[in-house]
Amino acid sequence: MTHVAEDTFLIDPYPGKPKLTFRPDGTFKITVFSDQHFGENPWDSWGPEQDANSTRLMKRVLPDEKPDYVVLNGDLITGENTFKENATSLIDEIVAPLNELKIPFSSTQGNHDNQVNITHLAEILREQAVAPLSYTRRAPPGVGGDPEQGPGNYWVPVYTTPTSSTPSLILWFFDSRGGFSSGTNSTPVEDWVHDSVAKWIESEVETMDQIWGPSEENRAALAFVHIPPHVVQNLQLDLNSTKDPGLNADELGQGSTQATTDPSSAGKDLAFWNALTGNVKNLKALISGHDHGNEWCKREPSTGVIFCFDKHGGYGGYGEPEWGYGVRNILFTSPKADADVETWIRLEEGQERARVVLGPDFS
Repeated sequence: MTHVAEDTFLIDPYPGKPKLTFRPDGTFKITVFSDQHFGENPWDSWGPEQDANSTRLMKRVLPDEKPDYVVLNGDLITGENTFKENATSLIDEIVAPLNELKIPFSSTQGNHDNQVNITHLAEILREQAVAPLSYTRRAPPGVGGDPEQGPGNYWVPVYTTPTSSTPSLILWFFDSRGGFSSGTNSTPVEDWVHDSVAKWIESEVETMDQIWGPSEENRAALAFVHIPPHVVQNLQLDLNSTKDPGLNADELGQGSTQATTDPSSAGKDLAFWNALTGNVKNLKALISGHDHGNEWCKREPSTGVIFCFDKHGGYGGYGEPEWGYGVRNILFTSPKADADVETWIRLEEGQERARVVLGPDFS
């Protein structure tokens, strides 16, 4: 092994951005906005009103919660509904509250972000152009499938202090693709994380372990993907409202999880799931959106990994008024790899619910 500082620099993907660190009290807070669905019905007043409502929610939540980091977890734009000529400019609206408060953030893209008038790549490029504190990036060539429809696979390091040479937390982001290809001859896009990402996960973890030491001892992890893995459907069958609290209003079925839109694709997300759960150690949870009526967490028994739904945070997209709108908060209580993590749902008006601790005693 060569000198640690040199090796760390070689795999530091953000040499030109501020180093993300835990607070002096040892905590690190993430607020997740999911399924914002900007750009619906741009030809009348209803759509822009919903975008204004979604922006109001962000502007109300962010000053209250004061997160260290924000995640936009997919379906930022309803790409089949908005106009092609100004579709990417909606990214400017979505990230404006984050730019104003100078909050660092990352995004994933969802099935509605791949549509006739938008692609995942177009959103990522626009975000990088208009948001100085965006940590979203593209996977290396050959990782993620089609480079326009599935490029959002990356990780972000978080350090204990500004002088730390190795990270104590890795945030992983994955592109579950889905939706339709852009242009006049639009065709369905596969709705799972491409199997090339599995080998990339293995390679990245191996490099991290070589340079930073074994992850079991030194680093925690948290992962985000828009469409939940298929294994999540079985978790809903025996939910316990006491142990697994939170809204459970969306019955999971065809199209609600990865590789389920077309029955012939069943199981094709397993390469990703197995690589993630088999290689990323101290994985506190995998967090997804997509199913607007769900906000619960539950441990997947065969791997021991905890899965959590987001909270529908956009006034666009389907939903019911009684579900409410809000965010999922995630609080790391310590930079230690084995520390517990708290998470809960916060609604726009400030109410909190479904608070659980993501640790060995969960469920």
